[in-house]
Amino acid sequence: MDKKQSRLRRARTTRFKIAELGVSRLAVHRTNLHIYATIVSGDGTRVLASASTLEPEVRKELAGQTGKGGNASAAALVGKRVAEKAKSAGIESVAFDRSGFRYHGRVKALAEAAREAGLKF
Repeated sequence: MDKKQSRLRRARTTRFKIAELGVSRLAVHRTNLHIYATIVSGDGTRVLASASTLEPEVRKELAGQTGKGGNASAAALVGKRVAEKAKSAGIESVAFDRSGFRYHGRVKALAEAAREAGLKF
């Protein structure tokens, strides 16, 4: 089993439990260069809000920094941004889906920034 299959296997149980609860989920995906956060509806059919380090506004704020999208400060910025978009869409609480990634570094920075911006999970 390779690294990606192991991560997806770990993610499967979390996603099953969140689907069972029927609540909106904050799904996080990270690559070496970027981080993406998406809020998916409880039935899993619609994207309600999303943010990533690829957005022009985020890129502008990260301009001049080293690493640009692959560091914890960029992840915190994305977490704050996705929480603001969720609040404007009327979403107060979500379930956190870390997609099998370990809860440290960039994933942790994104989650803490989203909590500080007012999102509950």
